[in-house]
Amino acid sequence: MNETHGSSPNPDLFSAAQAVAAGVDFSELSVSAAGLFWIEFRPQDAASRIWRWSNGLTACLTPEGFSVRTRVYEYGGGSFCLTDDALVFVNEADQQLYLQPFDSITPQPLTQGDRRFADLSVARGQVFAVEEDQDTHRLVSIDLADGRREVLAEGADFYAAPTLSPDGERLVWIEWWRPHQPWTSTRLLSVERLADGTWGRAHCLAGGLGLEALQQPRFDEQGTLYCITDRGGFWQPWVETLDGFKALPAAKADHAGAPWQMGASSWLPTGDNGYLATWSENGVGVLGLHRTDGSVDDFSSDYSRFRSLAMDDQYIYCIAASAVSLAAVIAINRQDKTVQLLAGGVTPLPAERISRPQTLRYPSGSGEAHGYFYPVMNGDAKPPLVVFVHGGPTSACYPVLDPRIQFWTQRGFAVADLNYRGSTGYGRAYRQALFLEWGAVDVEDACAVVGHLAERGLIDPNKAFIRGSSAGGYTTLCALAFKDVFRAGASLYGVSDPLALAEATHKFEADYLDWLIGDPDIDMARYKERTPLLHADRIKVPVIFFQGELDAVVVPAQTRDMLDALRERGIPSEGHFYPEERHGFRKAENLAHALESEWAFYRKVIDS
Repeated sequence: MNETHGSSPNPDLFSAAQAVAAGVDFSELSVSAAGLFWIEFRPQDAASRIWRWSNGLTACLTPEGFSVRTRVYEYGGGSFCLTDDALVFVNEADQQLYLQPFDSITPQPLTQGDRRFADLSVARGQVFAVEEDQDTHRLVSIDLADGRREVLAEGADFYAAPTLSPDGERLVWIEWWRPHQPWTSTRLLSVERLADGTWGRAHCLAGGLGLEALQQPRFDEQGTLYCITDRGGFWQPWVETLDGFKALPAAKADHAGAPWQMGASSWLPTGDNGYLATWSENGVGVLGLHRTDGSVDDFSSDYSRFRSLAMDDQYIYCIAASAVSLAAVIAINRQDKTVQLLAGGVTPLPAERISRPQTLRYPSGSGEAHGYFYPVMNGDAKPPLVVFVHGGPTSACYPVLDPRIQFWTQRGFAVADLNYRGSTGYGRAYRQALFLEWGAVDVEDACAVVGHLAERGLIDPNKAFIRGSSAGGYTTLCALAFKDVFRAGASLYGVSDPLALAEATHKFEADYLDWLIGDPDIDMARYKERTPLLHADRIKVPVIFFQGELDAVVVPAQTRDMLDALRERGIPSEGHFYPEERHGFRKAENLAHALESEWAFYRKVIDS
C-alpha cells in the first residue's frame, strides 16, 4: 500500500526514528603526532564528543557530563585544539575552556566567567581564540600554564581564524564590521612580534573595500602565507608575494563554503604553492591535490562531498559522504589512494532502495537556479513533490545521502533539494544575487522548480509541498503567501517578520537583513511587501510550524504570531514547540517527532 494515501504505517518503510538515528555527524578533524582527532555528534543524547584514532584504534576522550560545542556567534565552530600531550576544548554547558591530558578523563578548567571562546588554535604554550563578551568580540591568547589572558586585537565587530606562523613571529586573522557578513566583505590583518615579545601594530593585507570576502588563512611550513578569497569571482586559494596576493592555479569553482561556523578546513597548502582542496564540478564534490608541477591528483574515490581536511605524511584525512553513504571520517593513503574508514559511513538502506540525486539546473525568472532532484522510490509515476529550502540563506545543499530525504522518497514523494540564487558553491555573483532580493528570487526559484519538473513529467504539480528551516522557513512562508503553487508548507523555526527578527536576533545577524532586504528606515515599503505575517490573509493552504523555545536567532514569538494569524483566519495550521531546543533541533526524539508530524500533515492535506 502507498503510505502517502494510506491510513496505517507500513512497518517495512524507513521510519523517522531510523532516519534520525542515522544522523550521526562529524566535524573539526585535527591531526598531530598523537593521532587523528574529531568531534562526533550523536542525536540520541544530543552530545558532541571528541574521539581519537591512533595506532589503528579509536576511543572517545570526552567524559560523561561534558559536550564539546561553542556558541560564539550562536553558530560556533573551532571548539577544540591540540597541544603535544593534551587537548583544549569548549564545554557546551558553561562555554569555558578546559584542558584535558590525553591520558586523563578529568578535564581541568582554564577559564571561568561569562565569556565565550571559539576558533581555537594553540602554539608556544598559548591558546589563541576568538572571545565573545556579550556583544563585544576580540582576539585573545590564554596561557596554558597559568590561564593568563592577553588581548591581541579588538575594535572590529567580528573576528575569525587567528593563525600563528610556524616561527611564532607573525599572527594573522580575519575581521569584519557590521553590516557585512563573513561572506560579503572581510579583511585579512597581520601583526608581527617585536623584540621584547609584544606584538606590533596590525596592518591590512587584503580586503576591506566591500569587493571580496576572505577566509581560512594558512601558513605553509616555510612561513609563506596563503588565503582563500573570492576576489576572482570564486573562493579560491591565493598566495602572498612581494607584490601582494596572487591567484594560484585553481578550478573555476568555490573552494570553500559560506563561513557560518568558524574552524572550517576546505583546503591546506602543501608548500611551494601546492595545495590540497575540495571544490565542485557539475554539482559533485572533488578532492584534489594540486602538485607543485601544476598537475592535479584526484583523491575523490567514490565520494561526492568533502570537508574538514587534514593531512600528514602518510594520509589525507577528511569527512566524506556520498549519494549512498552517510558522513564518515576517512583516511586516504597518499601513495596508493586506498581508503580506510575510521568512523561512520553507515548505509542505513539497501543500495537499491536509495533514491540517488540528479543534478538540477533550470531557468528561473531572468536567471537560472540549481539543486538536486531525488526520484520517488515507492509511489505514483507522477508523485507529489516536497521542495526542500535550505537555511542561511547563504548556505547550500549537497548530493549526499540525507536520511530525511530518503524518508520522503520511501513514502511516495519526490524531493527537490534547492540551491536557489544566493546559495554558496556557484561563485560570488550567484551568492550576491540575493542582495536586496530575499523573499523574491529565492521564492521565484522555489516555484520555478515545480514547473520545470512537471514539464519533464516527473511530478504532479497539483501536489507540491514546500518546507524550509530558518531562512528557508521565510522563503516557504513567502511562497505560500505570494504564489499559488504549493498545496501546503512547513516552517521550521522560520522567519515570518523580518523587522521583528532584526530587533530581537543576535549581533552576528542583526544587520544581515539590511543586505537581504534593505534599510528598514528607507526601504520600509519593501519590508512590508515581503513580510509574511502582514500578508497572512493571502495564505490559503495549510501550514505546520516547528520551533525551539530557546531559539536566540528566530525567537519563538515570531512563530506564535504567525500561527495565531493563520488560525484567526481559519487556515488549518499546527504548531509544535520544543522546550529544550535552540536554532536547529538536536534531540533525537524531537527530530523524529517533527519528521513524523510533517509527513502526517501532508498526508491529511492530500487525503482531504
